[in-house]
Amino acid sequence: MSAARTAYETLEPFHVLVYFNPGLGDAMADTGLDPHGFYVGGRAAPLGDCAADVVVSAFYNFSPELITGAWERARAVGLEAVAQRRYRLIGDQLRTILDEQAAGPEIAELADGFGALAADLPLAGRPLAAAWAGATVPGEPLARLWHHIAVLREWRGDNHIAALVIHGLDGLDAVTFHEAELPDPTVQRRTLGKQMVQLTRGWDDAAWEASVDRIVARGLAERTDDGHRLTADGAALYDDLEATTDALGEAVWSAPGAAELVARMRPLVKTILDAGVLPGTGKK
Repeated sequence: MSAARTAYETLEPFHVLVYFNPGLGDAMADTGLDPHGFYVGGRAAPLGDCAADVVVSAFYNFSPELITGAWERARAVGLEAVAQRRYRLIGDQLRTILDEQAAGPEIAELADGFGALAADLPLAGRPLAAAWAGATVPGEPLARLWHHIAVLREWRGDNHIAALVIHGLDGLDAVTFHEAELPDPTVQRRTLGKQMVQLTRGWDDAAWEASVDRIVARGLAERTDDGHRLTADGAALYDDLEATTDALGEAVWSAPGAAELVARMRPLVKTILDAGVLPGTGKK
């Protein structure tokens, strides 16, 4: 497994705890925002008080209408207020789960290490990562660690969007392509399922089916009785997209000290997984 893939799979649970969090209800009540407004406002806040089209371009696989409405609602509340409430949300949950580990000296050391990695990222062509890299870094070590990992995560996401653009997969086509069955059912990967994707990304049935028609016409997928499946060409493209994304990040994660940082995160991430908060996990 490449260093970039190892880093992604290790660090992702630490980052996505902000999206699957028992405190989300209270955070939304405090800000008066619905789930999409809080999500888009918090994630895009570093872009500043920009036009919705800028956020739409960065949130590649979401419906433009969903992002536009969510962004305007977050702007009305105040982006800084949403961002700060989001930091409090993730900090509270991490402290609850990690307990004594949350206040240990290693958290500050890890924050410094990942901060150094984030500071050296090439940001040209990576707008969301650049915005996060330029945002004010929290002073509290736990929030600072989460922030630096968020920069690195958004940087990978920007790289992945670039790969999708090169291969002519627009936002919705990227979604239906990713959610297609694989020719080899034994291959494991993360998918949300059509219903959850439509709910969270804002695409209706008509748009979904038109997108499936497009990737079928390109020879990337074929219709099945209960959905659609990638063809051999589609599976090859899927592998190429993932390999390209990993390759774009390999220099960062192969840098001196990067592998050690990732390894030191594993006990913290295991504690998060064992807490049973994230989807697909159970309390241990």
